[in-house]
Amino acid sequence: MATINKTTVDNVDLKRFMGTWYEIARFNHRFERGLQGVTAEYTLKENGKIQVKNCGHKQTLQGEKTCSVGKAHPSRSGQPGQLRVAFFLFFYSDYNIMELDPDYQWALIGSSSDKYLWILSRTPHLSPETTSYILGKARSRGYDITKLLFIQQP
Repeated sequence: MATINKTTVDNVDLKRFMGTWYEIARFNHRFERGLQGVTAEYTLKENGKIQVKNCGHKQTLQGEKTCSVGKAHPSRSGQPGQLRVAFFLFFYSDYNIMELDPDYQWALIGSSSDKYLWILSRTPHLSPETTSYILGKARSRGYDITKLLFIQQP
């Protein structure tokens, strides 16, 4: 098994990171299985916490829409680019912003486990060149990019 480089970016402006992101690709996992047209919306609260709202359509873009609302906060370790995210009670997971476009147009997200990887974009589609660049970054970090599912977006 290859070693995964889960190092986060050196700096994240949380206010710029807030807003809607489209899921371009992800590793398959049970809590998003079968979802298409997936978006993640981050909202910074006055208390410094973050509301996370993930939505997607079951099986097709015309399928029933389902949403999950969770919460997040910056890691207490002070590690830039790392959030702690929970969708169920107080069971938090690492959310590592490993690569981030300087203009906050795309992001490569991982976790403390090599079983989770996401490519997010501010737009429903990325250019082939940008996608290839991000895939190269993920591969160089040790991820098996052949496991990525590319998500249908409108």
